Amino acid sequence: MTDYSGSERRRGGPDRRNPELRRKILIVDDHALFRVGIRNILEREPDFEIIGEAEDPRGAFDLAQQHSPDIVLMDLSLPAPGGIEATQRIKREVPSAAIICLAVTEDEDQLFDAIRAGAAAFILKDVGPDDLVTIIRRVGAGEYLINDKVFARPSVASRVLKEFRELAVFGQEAAPIFAPLSPREVEILDNIAQGMTNKQVAYALTISEQTVKNHMSSILRKLSVNDRTQAVVYAMKQGWIRIPED
Repeated sequence: MTDYSGSERRRGGPDRRNPELRRKILIVDDHALFRVGIRNILEREPDFEIIGEAEDPRGAFDLAQQHSPDIVLMDLSLPAPGGIEATQRIKREVPSAAIICLAVTEDEDQLFDAIRAGAAAFILKDVGPDDLVTIIRRVGAGEYLINDKVFARPSVASRVLKEFRELAVFGQEAAPIFAPLSPREVEILDNIAQGMTNKQVAYALTISEQTVKNHMSSILRKLSVNDRTQAVVYAMKQGWIRIPED
């Protein structure tokens, strides 16, 4: 695990861009040579900042928790418990992170598992440098490119729809799958709709206020809305949360 901080992040000298506009990226792969190649490509882009590298799921999770990256490049062929498990865990604890899964082949089972885990994109490891940069920027802007993969593969789309139907029938007892909002995000929005502040929601759900803020960032991005009120109204229209009682 490598954590780039201070001068280590600025090998090419100080970056004079507004740091708030730069995407923080975490690279996760068990091959050092591959990590070096990816880092060298991405460090040329002034709007990218590599915050660290990890070679296993544990290291990836620790760095993600420490730095809250905007983008995680996740190798699906990591040693046990593997890239899918790492993706699920990071999405639970750092929901604002957009995860791009890197696969060796177009494996439909891996694609389906990546969808369930909440990945924003699924790409092959032989992707070209320019395409990788474009994909990172699009995902960083809130796009879920993995949807394109689903639409292009009817068999995967059928499996996704089947699980959505099971979720509708069995509720949260069904296996978790990728959906516009996670059960926890719906729960947070439901509390906010009742007039709670972030602090009150954190107390009610026994989580930190920062975790609530992270979830809200993820909610706003997923729903393409600008504030809490718009998110609540949208969720009510979809029937995801109840209308506040008088």
